[in-house]
Amino acid sequence: MNRIPVVLIHGVGVDMSSWEGWTERFAAHGYDVHVPAEPSGVFGLEELTAHYEKAVRSQDRPPVLIGHSVGGLIARQLLDAGLGRAAVAIAPLPLPLPLAPPSSDKAGTQSEDYTQLLQPLFRHTIANAVGEEEAAQLYARYVVPAPRRLLVDLGLDDTMRSGGDVAAGEGVVVDAATRGPLLLISGQEDRMVADAVTRATYKLYGDSTAVTDLKQFADRGHSLVFDSGWPAVADYVLAWLAANGITSPAEQG
Repeated sequence: MNRIPVVLIHGVGVDMSSWEGWTERFAAHGYDVHVPAEPSGVFGLEELTAHYEKAVRSQDRPPVLIGHSVGGLIARQLLDAGLGRAAVAIAPLPLPLPLAPPSSDKAGTQSEDYTQLLQPLFRHTIANAVGEEEAAQLYARYVVPAPRRLLVDLGLDDTMRSGGDVAAGEGVVVDAATRGPLLLISGQEDRMVADAVTRATYKLYGDSTAVTDLKQFADRGHSLVFDSGWPAVADYVLAWLAANGITSPAEQG
């Protein structure tokens, strides 16, 4: 069986297990699902992107790229580079603006090289659209320390310490008419990557002749791929792939 590969790229500061529901659902629809781990040691955005590019190139054919947060940024960049059959960028971080030097103060579960989002900030910024109990469960299950260098590269160092959504980045998109379809997804209650930021990213592709779609989920926050509402997002992605003719043999049968 020649199944279509799918590569899932998780967000910054959360574990790869945040894709566990998606892995099972996409496998059940006939896709060959891969969830690469992050690189070991301390790394920045350049190293992280190169790491996932290597994972994508290792597939026997161009995979579907699905990414959340920084994973969404990487997924669309790899698609623009011609390395994916299609991409889904969910609440994708924008290309960062030029960065100021990081602040030296520290709070919470921190080290010189790694920092972890505090639970109150996770509740406010990431899991604001779910209940208090579910937010606490999500934090305990999925939140992990993130490399400070990566956060600085993404302009997130202050966000991890004080909360607040990210600013829209520079309006630069390297797009090709021959690239595969791209779906951008936002949660309209997202406080990390605001709906307006994802819409601004979508508008950057306005001159593209390749398929570029936007889906906005009402009443959803940044945790939309791993909170209790994830099935609705995953099913929308499956339907979008099918509408673009990207289905695996099990689904076609």
